[in-house]
Amino acid sequence: MSAGAASMNYELAGDLKIGQVGIANLRIRTLDVERLGTEMRERVARAPKLFERAAVIVDFGGLPGTPDAATARALLDALRAAGVIPVALAYGSSDNERLAVELGLPLLAKFRAQYESQEPAAQAAPSAPARTEHARTESTRPEPARTAATTAGEPGMMVSAPIRSGQQIYAEQRDLTVLATVGAGAEVISDGSIHIYGALRGRALAGARENDKARIFCREFHAELVAIAGHYKVMEDIPADLRGKAVQVWLDNGQIHIAALA
Repeated sequence: MSAGAASMNYELAGDLKIGQVGIANLRIRTLDVERLGTEMRERVARAPKLFERAAVIVDFGGLPGTPDAATARALLDALRAAGVIPVALAYGSSDNERLAVELGLPLLAKFRAQYESQEPAAQAAPSAPARTEHARTESTRPEPARTAATTAGEPGMMVSAPIRSGQQIYAEQRDLTVLATVGAGAEVISDGSIHIYGALRGRALAGARENDKARIFCREFHAELVAIAGHYKVMEDIPADLRGKAVQVWLDNGQIHIAALA
């Protein structure tokens, strides 16, 4: 049985989520180094422009215990061989902190809030999480919003100019409306929903603070990647008959759904 066929028959050993600045969080569910390496190789092969040499935070918080340094190093080597770059460990227990020191990696709390409602309080991040280097989206945001509504009294953000390759627009605690095109290599991010009245050729990340009720609406769909509350799909995963169409994107039971608008 090929690696691709095998991956269809078992639950993924690691959950990959896309964060607010394009850094991926790999939540380890099953500490099987070979499987994790195979899964990551398949992700990179399917979307090399997005995942090749992508920065990845490794999160051991889904395991019953912290792995030993030798196993962790083997995992990091497998991820590098698969084509991504492990840049940090996610905050966890004191054992996890010691492991990070031994591995020579920093600790980041960027994604911890996504799991706090699902796991024991002992797994929660410290009260003063580390900041990312990105100036426009910091890891020190408040608790995630759980509804699609924007902050009371705060209007949505509207952008009328085209968003070009390399640009990033972020609408904090509100919806984002783009009246023009989101070009290839550009990124639009919102804590609420995203409405695009032109073509979407880059990336759109809605519900960036784990708002699983957020949606993406687009008049012409050619997206490199769409994500809601960290769950994502890349262009290679999207049915060909939806490309170029007006669509909406939403999340249901942890699965991304895309449908044409009537």
